Amino acid sequence: MTYPAPSDWPRPPACIPHDELDLPPNGARVAVAGLVLVRQRPGTAKGVIFITLEDETGISNVIVWRKMYERFRRAVIAGRALKVTGRVQRESGVTHIIAERIEDISAMLDDLIRPQKLRYSDGPDG
Repeated sequence: MTYPAPSDWPRPPACIPHDELDLPPNGARVAVAGLVLVRQRPGTAKGVIFITLEDETGISNVIVWRKMYERFRRAVIAGRALKVTGRVQRESGVTHIIAERIEDISAMLDDLIRPQKLRYSDGPDG
């Protein structure tokens, strides 16, 4: 299968589903979004943080370098759901997103549990 050049790949802000992360070429700029499953900051990683995100199609692995962590610290630490824009990196059969921008989209989760107001046509006389 031939892939388009990284510069030809559709660019953010639209998010790519996690099960399609094998489609963009290495180095392409993409955006992914999902629930934060894991944050890891191993002592041996020299300040690098690894985040695992999940959407309804699968998981994605995000690498946050120290400089990006300092810039987006609040989102990295507190976000229950994140949107990450960055570059696809493939090594040894593993795909990662190298974070360039991290947004906390946790407020969107709250909208899922808010009851919808009844519209007039939804009433009992409807």
